[in-house]
Amino acid sequence: MRKRGSISSLNRPKIDFLVVLGILGAFTFFLGFALLMPAIIDLIYGENTWHTFLISAGIAFGVGGTLWYFFKPQAEIRIREGFLVVSLTWLILSLVGALPFVISGILPSYTDAVFETMSGLTTTGSTILGGTTSDGIINPAIEALPKSFLFWRSLAHWLGGMGIIVLSLAILPLLGIGGMQLFQAESPGPTADKLTPRVQETAKLLWVVYVAITFIEFLLLWIHPSMDWFDALNHSFATLATGGFSTRNASVQAFDSAYIDFIITIFMFLAGINFAMHFRLLKGDYQSFLNNRETRFYTLITFIGIIGISFSLWYFDGRTILDALRYGSFQVVSIVTTTGFGTDDYELWYSFGAFFLLILFFTGGSAGSTGGGIKMIRWMILIRNTAREIKQIIHPKAILPLRIGDQAIDGNIQRTVLSFFILYMFIFGTGAFAISLFGYDLLSSIGASIAALGNIGPGWGDFGPTDSFAQLPYLAKWVLILLMMIGRLEIFTVLIIFSPTFWRQ
Repeated sequence: MRKRGSISSLNRPKIDFLVVLGILGAFTFFLGFALLMPAIIDLIYGENTWHTFLISAGIAFGVGGTLWYFFKPQAEIRIREGFLVVSLTWLILSLVGALPFVISGILPSYTDAVFETMSGLTTTGSTILGGTTSDGIINPAIEALPKSFLFWRSLAHWLGGMGIIVLSLAILPLLGIGGMQLFQAESPGPTADKLTPRVQETAKLLWVVYVAITFIEFLLLWIHPSMDWFDALNHSFATLATGGFSTRNASVQAFDSAYIDFIITIFMFLAGINFAMHFRLLKGDYQSFLNNRETRFYTLITFIGIIGISFSLWYFDGRTILDALRYGSFQVVSIVTTTGFGTDDYELWYSFGAFFLLILFFTGGSAGSTGGGIKMIRWMILIRNTAREIKQIIHPKAILPLRIGDQAIDGNIQRTVLSFFILYMFIFGTGAFAISLFGYDLLSSIGASIAALGNIGPGWGDFGPTDSFAQLPYLAKWVLILLMMIGRLEIFTVLIIFSPTFWRQ
């Protein structure tokens, strides 16, 4: 066992695994505090499940504290160690966060418990609750869960939404050294938008905005008689994280309220905007917010989706104009932002509206938002690049830089975006193929793969908005667990550790 500070920066190995262990220990220790919060909810409601969270928190404190004590980093975290830490953090925290489900006996299968926890932390929102597993185990329905476990699911969303690592950088000065490597590896989007020169200050500012918007939504939901404070809090957590876990079996549809639908729609849309833009807006920098090209494009795509699907619901499905707008707007924003809440079964829609929505499964929110998917900025670069290539064919000698607004996009970013898109579609196809090997039809396989990789939640076919993922064989669930993690960390962060180049001296 290495003593702290015994290896200098001059003779450190290319990847210092002991440093990695130390940082993983810090994140695991932090998870212990998060696991105590559902125990408080249990004491409020007197459901007698608090001990399961105390035991789980004790394990997190013990393992995490030991690793941090013996392997606390004494030098700067380097880029390879940063990527390795981020990739392993989401897996380790899911393995530990699954313990309450198993210790309590609510989910006898550890695989199901990890699936539910990973789905929470990655803000995917796919669930194995309310279904029967491949070996005949009947998982409890969502509303049959103790409130402490419902809260744990939503809290996992909320922590994973802005990023556990970003949170840790905000509150743990111990990780301030080398923190940018972790921030860049975990932050969504092609680039990490720094608001201040120091990563720790950036993380704090992002979390202030995140908490403030969550609190506002909580108050707006709580004032409605159909929601008590518990439902309002859980749905606020899930909305701002673009996660989609609800406290009801029928999701948001269970509240049957146009007001609730409207509030959640608005805040899902806000959660899909770069949180750096929210910060600038709160500072009074309206010009930056309104002139941001990605925000404009995101709004345009959302508006087109709402118009197209609302028209389909009105013209083909016979809904009233108001109902078509209500359900169409909610479902479009839910899918574009990869939240996954539901107020209607889109698989029953006329084919035009259903296919339109399926296309939106491949969009995603803005970079720097809590949304998953390909992201709007990447679509903008891909579309602009395609238009430029057409012009280049017509004018072969012209020099045509790729611009978004008045900003030229560097060639390295263009290549990265193109590589990301190719990899994304390849992994999506591979995931769908893998699910099909277990006997599922084409639509179900496609739906499960994009639901996991895009961190959307509900899929299609056997995994639609009213279905559960419990039926999947256990190996297939691990395939989706991996896809959730790859999608949340935007492919490169995870795949890079499988590259031989990553491990070479």
